[in-house]
Amino acid sequence: MGIGGFFKSLIEGGKVDISRRYEILREAVSGTMSSFHMARDRQTEQIVGLKILDKEKTEQLEMRFRGLNKPSEGEISAKFNHPRIVTTYGYGITTKGEQFIVMEYLDGPGLNSLIIARSNLLDGKRLTLLTQAAEALSVVHEAGFIHRDVCPRNFVCSKDATSLKLIDFGLSVPARKEFMQPGIRTGTPNYMAPEVVRRKPTDHRLDIFAFGVSMYEMFAFELPWQRGGGDGLAAMGHGTTAPKPLEHYYPRIHPKLRDAIHKCLEADPDKRFASMKQFLNAIRVVRHEDVKHS
Repeated sequence: MGIGGFFKSLIEGGKVDISRRYEILREAVSGTMSSFHMARDRQTEQIVGLKILDKEKTEQLEMRFRGLNKPSEGEISAKFNHPRIVTTYGYGITTKGEQFIVMEYLDGPGLNSLIIARSNLLDGKRLTLLTQAAEALSVVHEAGFIHRDVCPRNFVCSKDATSLKLIDFGLSVPARKEFMQPGIRTGTPNYMAPEVVRRKPTDHRLDIFAFGVSMYEMFAFELPWQRGGGDGLAAMGHGTTAPKPLEHYYPRIHPKLRDAIHKCLEADPDKRFASMKQFLNAIRVVRHEDVKHS
């Protein structure tokens, strides 16, 4: 059976003995909700990324949406076929009852790693990476979803940092009213929009805010506001004061690019861009000018 036929059987409800199907080559990342491995598919010999979701924590998350027919992470991620979004090959349930997702293995640094290291790999490439990140998020929104965890960790770059891909749809939800009610306080605290932190109704513009924070940090190597711990308390201050203008940290930034990033950071969602397409249109003139600024 080819890989397509195999995963068709998964979607129809078959369970998979992961240890028999895949050879774990190395564990790449262990997160709070899942473990991620570089693996070899014993049937196809393909090197893949294998994500295994923590059963208990996944069930706790999904309980928040009980009765709403929320699609699983695998179902959401499999909908995308775009060069700026990680490719999902298939998904299913292990013999232990865990959800798992098989995807392309991205052998490059997370954007967060480049930011933490203040890497010179970013020199001359920030505008390209920003544009690609915006395009990825635009695709997600146009497909009718909210990512809900936009942050540098969830953009994986190529080894030379000339391109990136959006990953991790673990917190993603359909952009429908029942999934945008107050009180769903999920995401990465340092990148959370004010309406999320303050338990107000949300929509896709919470991703636009998180995108703005991420891109501000990529240029500045600093967050727009005080960095907090994992408890999210510092996020309560998001939007209460104006962040320092980006040129304070990155004097060469193009004014239109600066203004566009700052617009994403508006505390009031109505003052942000209404869509990522609007953001891309706002910086289009920058994209066609001398890119030495970025």
